[in-house]
Amino acid sequence: MTSKQRAYLRGLANTIEPIFQVGKSGISDNLIKQVDEALEARELIKINVLETAPDDVKNIGNKISELTNSVFVQAIGNKITLYRQNRKEAKIILPN
Repeated sequence: MTSKQRAYLRGLANTIEPIFQVGKSGISDNLIKQVDEALEARELIKINVLETAPDDVKNIGNKISELTNSVFVQAIGNKITLYRQNRKEAKIILPN
């Protein structure tokens, strides 16, 4: 992913709200399954990481992106942004 594409996704992410939270239990199988389904439906999602989470925000973001085969777009404060293009019909068209 190019820096131009990443910047485009960051711009789109400004207007969306986090739909998941990672708390003291960390990354569970259920969370990964739900994030995977949300990425399939929305392509771009935000996750809120609570202060009680067992790891720091970037490590959690990288781990979730690995487990869901998505792209870790950014981590700002306690929020993670992830992107994965829908294979059937892409809603977000990335610039070249």
